[in-house]
Amino acid sequence: MIDPRSSAIQYAHENSSRFLQELKEFISIPSISTDEASKKDIQSAAEWLATHLRSLGVVNVQVMPTGGHPVVYGEWLQAGTSALTVLVYGHYDVQPVDPLNLWVSGPFSPDVRGDYIYARGCTDMKGQIMVALDAFECISKTSQLPINFKFIFEGEEEIGSPHLSAFLESHKKMLHCDVAINPDAGAITPDVPCITYALRGLAYMEIRIDGPDHDLHSGVFGGAVHNPAQSLCELIAGMHDSQGRVTLPGFYDKVRVLDPKERAELDRMPISDDYYLKATGVPALYGEADFTTVERIGARPTLEVNGIVSGFIGEGAKTVLPALAMAKISCRLVPDQQPEDVYQQMRSYLNTRAPQTIRWTLSTMHGGPASISDRNSVYIQALYNALETIWNKPPIFKREGGSVPVVLDFQRILGVQTVNTGFSMWDDNMHSPNEKLHLPSWYRGIDSFIHFYFNLAQ
Repeated sequence: MIDPRSSAIQYAHENSSRFLQELKEFISIPSISTDEASKKDIQSAAEWLATHLRSLGVVNVQVMPTGGHPVVYGEWLQAGTSALTVLVYGHYDVQPVDPLNLWVSGPFSPDVRGDYIYARGCTDMKGQIMVALDAFECISKTSQLPINFKFIFEGEEEIGSPHLSAFLESHKKMLHCDVAINPDAGAITPDVPCITYALRGLAYMEIRIDGPDHDLHSGVFGGAVHNPAQSLCELIAGMHDSQGRVTLPGFYDKVRVLDPKERAELDRMPISDDYYLKATGVPALYGEADFTTVERIGARPTLEVNGIVSGFIGEGAKTVLPALAMAKISCRLVPDQQPEDVYQQMRSYLNTRAPQTIRWTLSTMHGGPASISDRNSVYIQALYNALETIWNKPPIFKREGGSVPVVLDFQRILGVQTVNTGFSMWDDNMHSPNEKLHLPSWYRGIDSFIHFYFNLAQ
């Protein structure tokens, strides 16, 4: 008797060229969710996914409207009512491409150079979506799928998924499942598979400092008026102490202590400070004292300035004392921290530290709590065994520094845990020019998901 796993793996290898071509078609669509001019492209990407799902035999495929960009849904439930039902999640929207001049090839003209394909969205996360769908095809074309599938692909993840929670709330019955799969995570190096068991949350906000009611001549008024740009910089400088700790009142009150066993597991990650120096180009690393770099980027909360704008920034000189200054600030959160608490902590900080010489406004934007999964769950062990089979080595558990709000929404709204994995690398230039995807890892990802689906049936 032919082993169905072997048949599916063979099918994957025989169709690898076509899989790559389909990936190129998908990532050629400039589905930038934050760009109003890309609405037609967002719709095109959704329709492409819907057409592809139908070609795989998925039924009840719908492009469903939301208050923003559409959700693509489909299902395959022929394994029977007693079989496990998984919900496969993905997002088909991508980040903007600026600065365009830094791209070696066109951001939406997929270019294979060596072992990598370069294009916006190839690794975050259209390539990861195709891993899950290609593995589905490999089994369905060679044997009977052993579990039931539901698929949900959104078009707003890169802007904080503002309409997804409401969609999940209003479609709970349709989305009922046993476990969710989220391939929007990744590995560290091509030779070491990883399972992400924790994701940091996010609290994003904007601080505006107003001083005079219009820009002033810096010679006539300088020294008599508190410069809003200076005031903003002083406030930001005070948000960390000399040990790299965030100084917002109560910021660490709910942060979990890392136990020795978990610190030992994180220490297994094959990554050193030299990697971060090389990947970032900085002269030295920075961060909270008494924690390793791996711990700081996955298990500790942060506060980062994402942008500052004030005064004259054009070419040449203009001696102006600006009327206002603005900064975008994001805090990455760890389990038990809540965005609403952090917003209030920032308000308390500004109430205490802002001088009477300026006026300040805090605007809260999108955010979501962190999530953490049980590393010993049967679902995660099914993935663990699949990755070990293909890579011939045990995978490493890691915490992800980024945020995927949908993971917590699945737990809160649908009542299911999420298995997080993926085959992008930390140096894949996600959100930056020359985004890339390591193709050998991508192909092995398809093989791994074939085993993963079979393991889930057991």
